[in-house]
Amino acid sequence: MDAQRSSGIPDPQDQQESLLGKVGRVTVSIPLRGPGEVLLPVRGGSEAFAAWSDEPIARHSRVVVVEKLSARSVLVTPAPF
Repeated sequence: MDAQRSSGIPDPQDQQESLLGKVGRVTVSIPLRGPGEVLLPVRGGSEAFAAWSDEPIARHSRVVVVEKLSARSVLVTPAPF
């Protein structure tokens, strides 16, 4: 077990991977070339993240996280379902 895990501090790589593939909902429309906001399921609740996309996505749309850009921002794509 590494030092981070034994100390109870989450491994940053685990946090990044835990967001990949998560399905969330757009709370602030995501414009082309600008951030919006999404709610994602995290640690038994929901948290807001700044969200970017390669295409505009309307409020209330379901999205999937394809990349974590920073601690509080993600790249998303429309959910296929």
